[in-house]
Amino acid sequence: MKTKIYIDNSTFVAGTTLKDERRPEHNNMAFHASEKPESVIENRKRLADSLQRELTDFVSASQTHSANFHKVTVADKGRGAEVGATAIPDTDALYTIEPNVLLCSFTADCVPVIFWNEANGLIGVIHSGWQGTVKEITLKMFDHLKKVEGCKPGDFHVQIGMALSQEKFEVDEDVYVKFKALGYADEYMYFNETTNKYHIDNQKTVKKQLELAGIPPEQITLDRTCTYISPDGFSYRQDKKAGRHLSFVMRNGK
Repeated sequence: MKTKIYIDNSTFVAGTTLKDERRPEHNNMAFHASEKPESVIENRKRLADSLQRELTDFVSASQTHSANFHKVTVADKGRGAEVGATAIPDTDALYTIEPNVLLCSFTADCVPVIFWNEANGLIGVIHSGWQGTVKEITLKMFDHLKKVEGCKPGDFHVQIGMALSQEKFEVDEDVYVKFKALGYADEYMYFNETTNKYHIDNQKTVKKQLELAGIPPEQITLDRTCTYISPDGFSYRQDKKAGRHLSFVMRNGK
């Protein structure tokens, strides 16, 4: 199984799947981007085997570029794993305190955020495309975790996964204005006079949101692999029929 592992110790495992031309649909992991659901299931089963888990341990959401999040319980295990329709609806971030639950997030240019809490074992994933970023899904998630779950920002470690680079993320003024309105993204944008387009660093904007939430900068890691440029990447901007990466995190338990 072609994956990139960000952490793998006795407590946590987290990583992302990569594009693999040897696999069905190049190792696509998402039903909504597939031609044959059975290909996605086959690819996911290979991932499950590599992690020594069952497919019924997976939990995924039906992502809509919202700012909605969901606390996953044991009752949610298996949702969206083998049938897309059973995924948690209209949700772009998941978190749980349960062990042996593999939280999943799907991207092909958007920013995946994977996090784990060293103190209480809480884990989560966030799907932050540019729409999620301007809706501040990451800030809202961590605000909730602080207020409702009693988490301390300093206990979190965060991995920002591979995404579309600033070089390749060019937008018109309508999107630029939304990022400008955040009030803290100016240094992550530039204007290209030749093409009349703005270029935005979505990853660094999300990193700034994490810092605003109180996460220590040294506990935030960026994977600067560009999904458009890298042969390991699925890029929707490059190919509207592109598959999806699956970013995952799980806390090991007995």
